[in-house]
Amino acid sequence: MRIWHSKGGKVCRVWVSAALAAGRLWREEFIMRLVRRVAGRRALLAGLAVVFPVGMAMLAGVMPVQAQPAQQPTAGAGQVVTVYSYRQPFLIRPVLEAFTRRTGIKVRTAFARKGLLERLRAEGENTPADVVITADFARLWALKKAGLLRPVESEVLRKAVPAHLRDEEGQWFGLTKRARIIVAHKDRVKDGEIARYADLAAPHMKGRVCIRSGKHPYNVALFASMIAHDGRDATRDFLKGLKANLARKPQGNDRAQARAIHEGVCDVALLNSYYLGKMATNEKKPEQKEWYGSLKVIFPEAQGRGTHVNISGGAVVKHAKNPQAGQKLLEFMVSEEAQRMYAALNHEYPVRPGVQPSELVRSWGELREDRLPLTEIARRSREAARLVDEVGLDH
Repeated sequence: MRIWHSKGGKVCRVWVSAALAAGRLWREEFIMRLVRRVAGRRALLAGLAVVFPVGMAMLAGVMPVQAQPAQQPTAGAGQVVTVYSYRQPFLIRPVLEAFTRRTGIKVRTAFARKGLLERLRAEGENTPADVVITADFARLWALKKAGLLRPVESEVLRKAVPAHLRDEEGQWFGLTKRARIIVAHKDRVKDGEIARYADLAAPHMKGRVCIRSGKHPYNVALFASMIAHDGRDATRDFLKGLKANLARKPQGNDRAQARAIHEGVCDVALLNSYYLGKMATNEKKPEQKEWYGSLKVIFPEAQGRGTHVNISGGAVVKHAKNPQAGQKLLEFMVSEEAQRMYAALNHEYPVRPGVQPSELVRSWGELREDRLPLTEIARRSREAARLVDEVGLDH
């Protein structure tokens, strides 16, 4: 559509091209020439909108099937929810963008590897944060103990997140799951040679085990779950046996253990399952694909209590300025759409029952998870950390 509008009462020319669609393909329906004296362009456009609603819809960038009333703004339009995240932005951005498209609520994020608890405590009532997202439940537990979260009453969240993966008082909720698996060299470790966590401390594994620091939250959570299941004394004995079987002093991150297996430093290691996906799809560091190719996956305790799982999770901040939007975000993140997207992006397991993990994750085998409530694990985390120090696992 082209419009020339002359000033001072001169003649204006208006050429309008509009496409009308009524279940048919786009086509040019008419071209109109209108010559009229006008007081201003706004009056002309208003007149055209009345006479030719479809053509003016084209001007606005709308392509209706038929003339319709003006569209109402999205319910959340103009709202903003602010997220403090321990998860890197690229891991959650597509989900947040989908939330905005669905609701009209914009999302602002602040990422930090550490220190969000201290930041929220220092900001107090002045915090801009509405929601916090973490990469493990230990941080959520710490935020709750610090009094920085608020309870959320949501039937949507209660139905979507199993009870063992959320706070019993509704202050935090799991969003995705990852399993604390054992990986082994596909040739040097025989099938059935290791099937339980306890096998890492067995005599036949002497000098064959690698782990990251025993004080890392991923390992502390596993050891705390063992205290809950087997008791403190049995867990201490396990940690002593594990230390005796180490091929080297605990070091590095989870992927460093996979590399050590590939390079022959050790034969087995503890690993969070999603690191397998990160290595298998790493185009920037293709050597990690080779590490991945050296491994086979073992789900410990598959024939017993089930494999220990951890979560990424979310919560609404105590002094949130927009807690309703924060709750809506958490509810969206456990929807079927977001669960498929979020879990696939991070090579994790959905928390929502009935939503399948990605094809790559399914290729590792069936996960039978330990359904011990994460709150029970959290209550024993300090005791587990003390046991790590007591046996000198990291030294």
